[in-house]
Amino acid sequence: MGHPPLEFSDCYHDSPDFRERLKCYEQELERTSKFLKDVIKDGNNVIAAIKNYSLAVQKFSQTLHAFQFDFIGDSLTDDEINIAESFQEFAGLLQEVEDDRMMLVQNACDLLIKPLEKFRKEQIGVTKERKKKFEKESEKYYSQLDKHLNLSSKKKETQLQEADGQLDKERENFYESSVEYVYQIQQVQDRKKFDVVEPVLAFLHSILTLNNLTFEMTQDFMPYKQELQLSLQNTRNHFESTSEEMEELMKRMKDSPQIRKVPGQPTIEGYLYSQEKWALGVSWVKFYCKFYKENRLFTMIPCEQKPAAKQGPTDLILKACIRRKSESIDKRFCFDVETYERSAPVTLQAVSETSRKLWIEAMDGKEPIYHSPIHKQAEMELNEVGFKFVRKCINYVETKGLTQEGVYRTVGSNIQVQKLLNAFFDPKCPGDVDFHTSDCDIKTITSSMKFYLRSLSEPLMTYKLHRELILAAKSENLDYRLGAVHSLVYKLPERNREMLGLLIQHLVNVCSQSEYNRMTPSNMGVIFGPTLMRAEEETVAAMMDIKFQNIVVEILIEDYKKIFSAAPEESSAPPLPPPRVNPRKRQPITISKRPPRPRPAISHSPFEIPDVDYCSDALNGSRSEGMESENAPQTSPVPLQRTKLANSGPRLSVKEMVQKQALLPKPSCRLERHSDSDVAKLVARLQDSGQKADTSATNGDTGATVNRASSFQSRKPPPRGFAVVKDGESEGVIRKSSSEKHTICRPPMRPPDPPTRSPVAIKPMNAASVEETTPASYVASKAKFFENASR
Repeated sequence: MGHPPLEFSDCYHDSPDFRERLKCYEQELERTSKFLKDVIKDGNNVIAAIKNYSLAVQKFSQTLHAFQFDFIGDSLTDDEINIAESFQEFAGLLQEVEDDRMMLVQNACDLLIKPLEKFRKEQIGVTKERKKKFEKESEKYYSQLDKHLNLSSKKKETQLQEADGQLDKERENFYESSVEYVYQIQQVQDRKKFDVVEPVLAFLHSILTLNNLTFEMTQDFMPYKQELQLSLQNTRNHFESTSEEMEELMKRMKDSPQIRKVPGQPTIEGYLYSQEKWALGVSWVKFYCKFYKENRLFTMIPCEQKPAAKQGPTDLILKACIRRKSESIDKRFCFDVETYERSAPVTLQAVSETSRKLWIEAMDGKEPIYHSPIHKQAEMELNEVGFKFVRKCINYVETKGLTQEGVYRTVGSNIQVQKLLNAFFDPKCPGDVDFHTSDCDIKTITSSMKFYLRSLSEPLMTYKLHRELILAAKSENLDYRLGAVHSLVYKLPERNREMLGLLIQHLVNVCSQSEYNRMTPSNMGVIFGPTLMRAEEETVAAMMDIKFQNIVVEILIEDYKKIFSAAPEESSAPPLPPPRVNPRKRQPITISKRPPRPRPAISHSPFEIPDVDYCSDALNGSRSEGMESENAPQTSPVPLQRTKLANSGPRLSVKEMVQKQALLPKPSCRLERHSDSDVAKLVARLQDSGQKADTSATNGDTGATVNRASSFQSRKPPPRGFAVVKDGESEGVIRKSSSEKHTICRPPMRPPDPPTRSPVAIKPMNAASVEETTPASYVASKAKFFENASR
């Protein structure tokens, strides 16, 4: 139950009951003062915590932005470019969010702390001063009254009149201080209802506004996130395929370190010790030596530099190489090299017997060759039997396994694969195998076909065109990629192109069922890239180009009709662009290239009632979209795959977009402070509208009604948004929004959203409705600005 009102007439009676009621008001005043101290203290803690959190996130953003990826090789795929720029994109997004958060922190003191401190100083402080004055005057009056009552009646009349006048003066001062104190303490009790709640409401609204802006940034981030996830998955697939090839190469290198023959590289290289004869004896000097068999060049690079002078490499032309007999020298693993530059042979010592044999073999020495190359698997030929085998495999897969999940990715048993290949390629009866009657499953068939294509004596796309195809895939010009691959396909031998067309047509059919088998063109590129293309030299650099082999196969699948329908025109072939060395900027995925949203600064007057229309509309829009997505028919998930952007219309330049943005309606930032008379008029108007609420509801009119706000916990059906509208001279009348559902506003310049939402039709607004919903505060103007921008 509330406190009983203090009547001004009670001040003149000054009864014990009046004093008791006044004491209750004083206790409530002390409780309010303590509450404000706690709110100010906790508010400062919240603001400091938000500021520290924002500074920590900004430091995290700077750390992300400062990191740069280094990649192996001379070129990057589009997916690797996206990954390389991802930390900069993350940093830009976080910085944009924290800029808005710091704006909130900078305005939080004006929104929350200063108004509350002003209320404590100007209202509660003044009330306490008047209390002191009231107590002082009360003490003086009653003290004077006691003295006056103790006066003797025998005093002179002039003295009694003077005492009566002084008592009347003290009584007037007491009554005056009592009335002012009662007036002030009741004013504080009434003013705290809005002077305390308004700053907290403004601060809460600024937080909700920031959350809504963060939600919009999240929506802008979703297309980039999906594209980056696709790039990460593709890069992971490339890594797995490359890792397997590199592991096999590492094992072969362990067995035979000299199998690597790279054009332009030395035939053999390694450490050797050269015998140097001096006047006082013989010494052995360590050299790193290289031998080029093509021009018989033998290079010796000294490893132990003399302190006096720096020695450079020595180039010698080899004449002959002879193994040194063991009994002729006390060192092991020695051989002599005869050169044209030196008259005497050069005696060299290898690090092991195996190393000496390899050096003598490479120099065509007289030492017998003990090195045997690694065992290669049996090579197959591209003949009629091979065509028959591939056609049978394709027919079987398209008949029984086109929709099987993971087709061509899952591997069959090696024993079954070898059994099928031996039976089909049996020289006595080649091709005499019926897949439908045998015990082979889909995995065995697909693995056998991949094994056959991988075991050809020369890859299907030939060693000759391998380098040109890799350069085409490394180009940043997407049109040139397609044109170059199209042209190079028709440079293949006739049988190779026929087999390639047969295989790619089958892969197109498999990818058309990706909804069921989960095999997209990108996944097929990872599987068939190393199968159809293979570098002649087996090096780590060649392994790093496997990802570009996968891109070539992906282009063949996606543009099958254009590539294999007809040969390219010679005049339309674009000039060869240089390979991409530095990472390029890729527009379709990035979100940092969009201009910032034109939004006004977040600042509120401490005496203005913020409008909650903006937040409620955003919440209603998100809920309506969620309800629509729940009611939509559910379909099975489709794996992510890269799609080409269609030219839906002429693209606007940045200047045209800025001019178009300038035509949008600007928010009204008018700040008004209502007088007491305006508040009285507003209360009267609200009372009148409350009496007419039932009548207007039955007639279907949209009248102004006052509703009591329910808590978020007890609100079962989410209410529709409420807007603050202007009606005549009164502002702040709460008007219930119409049944029209507004979608969440998006800035006009941002990456395209994936086609998952259907836009909700917005009803046209007439002139009356525009005037009726004129924003009356900063928050309402901001909400109206975003709403008009989306239209």
